[in-house]
Amino acid sequence: MQALWAPWRMAYILGEDKPDGCIFCLAQDGVGTDDLVLGVGRGSLVMMNKFPYNNAHLLVAPRRHVSRLEALETHELNDLIQLVRQATTALTDLMRPDGFNVGLNLGRAAGAGIEEHLHFHVVPRWNGDTNFMTVLGEVRSVPEHISATKDKLKPYFKDIL
Repeated sequence: MQALWAPWRMAYILGEDKPDGCIFCLAQDGVGTDDLVLGVGRGSLVMMNKFPYNNAHLLVAPRRHVSRLEALETHELNDLIQLVRQATTALTDLMRPDGFNVGLNLGRAAGAGIEEHLHFHVVPRWNGDTNFMTVLGEVRSVPEHISATKDKLKPYFKDIL
């Protein structure tokens, strides 16, 4: 039997790894994010999800601290969607997924873990990535360390505006 090793999950499970403040606001200054930021543009930012649903799970958020889509100005919304598109393009080029889950959870009732600052989840999916381990054991297998994936993705976001 092979062991699954994901030591970064323990801090999440125990709730010990929560920074003081909003991770997306802190990320703009490189504070409290364990250097998971891939890029910060004029209106949006993209970063690795520290507790990923799947390998290369990205978070795309507006720079401005808002919780509702209607609070965004049109240019902020456009910038946000452009960065989501850039994220799917980068992941397609690098990781060759078979599909994506792209979405946002607005409000605690909808599953938002950070409800005060809206953000998109961009999750690459591969045929067969949901199997008995996920369904029965509530375990996910992430095949590459998050820092290795980040290093591969960072060049795709060096020129965001």
